[in-house]
Order: sequence, then structure tokens, then C-alpha cells
Amino acid sequence: MKRIVVKVGSAVLTESGSIALQRMQHLVDFIAKLQDRYEVILVSSGAVAAGHTELKLDISILEHKQALASIGQPILMDKYRKKFAAYSSLCAQVLITAANFESNRQVQKLKNTINTLILSNILPIINENDATATEELIVGDNDQLSAYVANHFDADMLVILSDIDAYYSSDPRLDINAKSYKLIQTIDPDELAKKPQPHGVFATGGILTKLRAASYLLKHNRKMFLASGFDLRAIESYLLHDTYIAGTLFAKDSEER
Repeated sequence: MKRIVVKVGSAVLTESGSIALQRMQHLVDFIAKLQDRYEVILVSSGAVAAGHTELKLDISILEHKQALASIGQPILMDKYRKKFAAYSSLCAQVLITAANFESNRQVQKLKNTINTLILSNILPIINENDATATEELIVGDNDQLSAYVANHFDADMLVILSDIDAYYSSDPRLDINAKSYKLIQTIDPDELAKKPQPHGVFATGGILTKLRAASYLLKHNRKMFLASGFDLRAIESYLLHDTYIAGTLFAKDSEER
């Protein structure tokens, strides 16, 4: 059975300063379908936003953001637990820092845990351990974290569900002639050198961090698919019905569908 890492960003999971419960439900429904065909690992943002619903701290201050993450992580997991329970499915929290990827021994320990959960039909839900990560141990954003997870935990593909529904020739919000790419096999280094432009108050990256995640995976001969997290029809069609209708595949080899 193939293994898929699904990463969902804060722009998808949050709305008006709180968790977007309907979009979370759609995500849970989608993952439940995926689990009939794939081994699934979920990398989920949203802890800071969940914490912010309980305590209105300034998230531009690192200590505040870490405190909000520590408040919000159990809230986020409780919402996932209740929604997956409708499918008689268990989920597990796995918090990670950059230090966990610094040695083969640490990676193997985590990999053993992830494999045990999956073999026990339990969904691993991964997030960065924001509450305890110091500056030198911070991965930085969940796009990069999910790329590390996909590579080190032997996933066949990383799927990023975002407010960005594909990789475009230019910013589609500013250019009506922007065209989306179906397949990207290499990424221009100049694109990777640009400054991140997150779209929401709880977001950390925008398209740049997704391109960096894709570039990392391409170097390790792994695939990534970027699709909308607001409308899951494109990614459902691709993964469940082997039909491409939208989104961007990053892969060294063409995969016709």
C-alpha cells in the first residue's frame, strides 16, 4: 500500500480567527476515504489559531505564539479526535522539532513510532512542537516539516492542501492571464530565493515555502502535489479516481492521468 503525507495549512483550517469546522470536517471525510487505499500521515497546522480563540495574545511575539500553540494543540487534537470517531478511527498526536531529523537514530525512533501507529490503523497527526522549540530547533513552517516527514518516513507523495490551488506562471490574484502548471519537474533557483509572502495572519509561507518543500522532495526523488484545501474535488479525483482535473504535480517523471 502506498503512503501519502497530507499537509493542511492554517489558511484552510482557520477562518475569522478560529478553526474552520466545516473545512476540517471535509478534510476528515477525505482522509477517511484515503485510508481505504493508502497509508496516511497528516501534518496539520492550526494550533496557534485554536489557542488564539481562548487567549488573545499578539502572535508576532515568539513567546506568545509558543504559548498559544501549547493552548491550542489539545483543542485542535480534540476536534480531530471527535470527527474521526464518527468513522470509528483513532488518531495520535506526534510533535516534532528540527532536532528529530538531525541524526539517523532520532529519525529511526520516530519512524518506528509512525509505522507502529499506521500498522495499528491509527492516523498520525504531526505538528511542529512550537511550545518548546528554540530558535535553532525550529523547522520554520509546516510545508518544510511535511517535506521532511514525507522523505524520512518513506512516503510516495506529499499532498499540500492550501489556499493556493496550484503553481502559476504569475500571481493569479494580480494577473488574470496567469496560467497554472500541471507538471513541474524542476524549479528555478531564482524562485526559491524570493521572500515568503503568507496570505493570512496565522500563515507562515505562501507559495515560496511550498516551492522549497517541492524542491527538497525532487532532490530526494519524491513527489509532491499542490491542490486546493477549500475544494477537495481535484485532489480526490487525482488520488481516488486516478484522474487529473486541477492542481500541480511536482515530479521528476511525468505521471499521466
